[in-house]
Amino acid sequence: MANATPGKAAILMFGPPGSGKGTVSKVLMARFGTPHVSTGDMLRENVQAGTELGRQAKAIMDSGKLVSDELVNRLADERIRRADCAGGLILDGYPRTIEQGQVLMQLLAELGLEPVVVFLDVDYNIIIRRLTARRSCPKCGAVYNLESKPPKAGGLCEADDTPVAIRDDDREEVIRQRFLNYERQTQPLVDFFAGKVKRFFRVTVGEGSPQENSERVVQTLLNG
Repeated sequence: MANATPGKAAILMFGPPGSGKGTVSKVLMARFGTPHVSTGDMLRENVQAGTELGRQAKAIMDSGKLVSDELVNRLADERIRRADCAGGLILDGYPRTIEQGQVLMQLLAELGLEPVVVFLDVDYNIIIRRLTARRSCPKCGAVYNLESKPPKAGGLCEADDTPVAIRDDDREEVIRQRFLNYERQTQPLVDFFAGKVKRFFRVTVGEGSPQENSERVVQTLLNG
């Protein structure tokens, strides 16, 4: 049975690329029974539904530009105000800038939700090894890992026998650039929250399985 999110919290997930934010968020969602809200999901939902915000976002993305802070904030505001978030939620991928963080803090205060930051701290070399070992099926999208969840013999997808492949964004040179971008853009936001929220947890995750790392975060939240 799911437990209530500790403290009627808005759990903000942070961590470098490959730290496992998405996996941990899904475990927290199942454990606490609260929605997992991500920037990508908000964008896709609005684009598919053809909302005014979705049409604006699609036009910007189709032109090759980045969606503005103002538009992302409006998408987040609409989503977080829904009834299913009243008892708490898990935010993954939002906020991405200090301006977004400032707007979010005001919104959470208005809604009576406590911001709780979880920062997944992972050694850079572990991330490189984990992501460069990742493979995916180009046909069905199934994801494998040569170390922890290998495909079938011969490097074939278990579902459809398609040869799995490494994605372009999992190549080491791309990962290094993503990591540099994270340090430049996201780390200042983590520092911003560290000085503003009462419950800020730096959780070291490393060689353990995704389930073990997720359980470490769960226990940190329950006991912190």
